[in-house]
Amino acid sequence: MSKDDGFELWDLKVEVVAPEGAKIWCGANVGDYFELRGEMLHLPDGQGISIYSLASVLPLLAAKQRQTDANDWMSTDAEIACPDPNCPSRLRITRTGLRRFSHSETTAVPLGDDNADL
Repeated sequence: MSKDDGFELWDLKVEVVAPEGAKIWCGANVGDYFELRGEMLHLPDGQGISIYSLASVLPLLAAKQRQTDANDWMSTDAEIACPDPNCPSRLRITRTGLRRFSHSETTAVPLGDDNADL
């Protein structure tokens, strides 16, 4: 019998939000979004995202995909400010659903490898 090597990650939706009537400087529009499914980033046809906006949110996405304690700020804080100090937009991260993955299908490093933590 094989050992279960599964784990779960949240799928995420990252959406542009801003106060009504605000001038957005990065070229995005309120409601523009992308989705993160596993490690794959998906943009709807005809939409883009500023590399600077993406850079501001990218370091948080892997953490937002994982289960977190209810008291952890990562569980409650969901909006990331635009890196342009003159732009009032934010990127709202929403967990949309859990997806199950297999360790053996996502890495060449086997479970139990004594060198994996180095």
